[in-house]
Amino acid sequence: MPYLRSLSVLLVAGLTATADPLSTSRSIDFFREVSSRNLHGLAARSDGRLTSGADVHPLTLVNDADLLWSGVRIEDILYVGSGPDGRILAIQADAAGNYHSTVVAELSDAHVLALAALPDGSLLAGTSPAGALALVRNGEVVARAELPVGSVLEISFGSLKGQPDVLVATGDPGRIYRVDLKKFEAAGLVPEKLTTADALQARGITLFGQIRDDNVRSLLRRPDGTVIAGSAPKGNIYAFAPGNPSPEVLAENRASEVTALLDWEGGFFAALTTAADNREARVKRGTENGIKKNGKENNGEEEKDGQEETVTLTPAAPAPVAEKFRGRGQLLWFPDGGFPETVATRLNTAFYQLQREGDLVLITGGEEGELLGYEPARMRSLTFAGATAAQVNAIVPAGDGDFFLIGNNPGGVERMRFSHTNPLAAESNRIDLTVPSEIGALRFEPSVGGESAIAVDLRASSSSDELEGWGSWHPAVAQDGAWTVPGLRGRYVQIRVKAKFGPLEISAATLYTLPQNRRPQLQNFRVLSPNFALIPAVDRPERPGTSLGQILQSGSGGSRRDNFLSSEIVPQPGSQVVFWDVNDQNGDNLVSTFSIRGPGAQAWSDLVIDTTELYAQFEISHLPEGVYRTRLAVRETAPRPEAQRLSAEFETDDFVIDRSAPEI
Repeated sequence: MPYLRSLSVLLVAGLTATADPLSTSRSIDFFREVSSRNLHGLAARSDGRLTSGADVHPLTLVNDADLLWSGVRIEDILYVGSGPDGRILAIQADAAGNYHSTVVAELSDAHVLALAALPDGSLLAGTSPAGALALVRNGEVVARAELPVGSVLEISFGSLKGQPDVLVATGDPGRIYRVDLKKFEAAGLVPEKLTTADALQARGITLFGQIRDDNVRSLLRRPDGTVIAGSAPKGNIYAFAPGNPSPEVLAENRASEVTALLDWEGGFFAALTTAADNREARVKRGTENGIKKNGKENNGEEEKDGQEETVTLTPAAPAPVAEKFRGRGQLLWFPDGGFPETVATRLNTAFYQLQREGDLVLITGGEEGELLGYEPARMRSLTFAGATAAQVNAIVPAGDGDFFLIGNNPGGVERMRFSHTNPLAAESNRIDLTVPSEIGALRFEPSVGGESAIAVDLRASSSSDELEGWGSWHPAVAQDGAWTVPGLRGRYVQIRVKAKFGPLEISAATLYTLPQNRRPQLQNFRVLSPNFALIPAVDRPERPGTSLGQILQSGSGGSRRDNFLSSEIVPQPGSQVVFWDVNDQNGDNLVSTFSIRGPGAQAWSDLVIDTTELYAQFEISHLPEGVYRTRLAVRETAPRPEAQRLSAEFETDDFVIDRSAPEI
């Protein structure tokens, strides 16, 4: 596979310079910061790197169907099951590489949810809401039967003792039927619904197994003959051993849908979509566009009790306006003879189908057309370039490592190519710097290689709106392993990386910013009772006695401040102590000047100048009685450049000098 075989270029220069001590840094993990829709020819890997990936582009063709559900490829023709018109489309490229779509069959049902290719080029189709199974050959429906179910959700073709073997998974109720193709074709078109075991068997259809959940959503044949079944809407996973109609439950879930199963060396993978609540289940009880009698059933026979139920089966069905899915998609690994484990999870994303490409598991998803991957050997997840369709319901091998993607919202077919020469690019999501900042250098992790392999663009905004307020993209200047756009500022920033050639690997990065400088703020100011002195904890930490913190009853405010609050307070006639607490949101170094002005005085007297301490201690025995005003001036200092330093002046609490004798 080109993606895994050709990671030959490792990008970005080493870090030789250090960040400005006033700047802040943010790790740019491309796996976290880049969504599927913002990747082009690249993939974001769970270790934070960008690597060579797939290119996705839609096929230009006239789509005659509103909804596309299923697909299968026979030689050079892609067959697609559609809805709500119940058609099968044939999509084929001409000599010039242009794709054309034709209708090859029209089934008398709303949705073609399942397709399977037979060795002779025929098609087996499963439908909803009639729950019909149809055999199509050369554009003609040569056999058709309605099963006692609401939907046919998957068809599995294999061999049993050297003979063709067909298994059909159904919903409402959840069953698996085995089909004898010769008998089924010989029975021809059966107009009535088959409701008894005898009627089914006469058409070559027998019950293989059943489950208590509403739908058998997915099927997988293991090499030893075991059949794995995934259900919905509970999301259980069952194993039918050869010759045993009673399944073993391998895993139990709630409000989930097992959308796909994939065989692998030493076990198998299962894709699960778990809804946040039952209202979001992707497959619901019943069928669509009709009313079905909900009866008691046993071994293919249905005993109707006359109760009517409105039917609404819509596997991965899009609404006219797609709502945000608030569940999660999970990839589970079931090792042979071991316990299952979750190997990949995506929030707010539904997993729909699985395919294998080399040593990579491909996962199609939604609600934004996510195309994902998982590397079992390295236990790493990937995000590939996304599809135009919001929900990719089927992925069909197209040969040479390519795949056809069949999806809805909007309905269409796209091609996923791993071998391509299209431009490579990745655009980050909106990155919130939390405060308005100057955008500094974007530095990549130390690695071999050079800057010539990529180009970087940056843009910024001061608005939280996803679309409004963004400035233009600015090409970043590369120097000493860093990319910068001089003068760029804002609260939000986006990064676009463009690769000039591939295959390649781009490391994670660090973005350095300089937050807006904000003035110091006075958090607390206290004038202690006169005739007490302070012995700082840094000078006499071992002395017992009353501490400043006990007097102030103040909480924690940092290790330096906490240490100072443990300073000892001792009696000392004629002494006065004032204490303050100043905060700088940028973490700048501060110095303070404390001043007083006595009664009738016009000028301020500076008692401490440019101190880094949090207090002032001075003698008052020589000062005249009266009310004294106080002032605290705080300013930033080095390493903040002088031209950028801010200051603030605070009028603080008055204190009184009163030596009059107490009166009784």
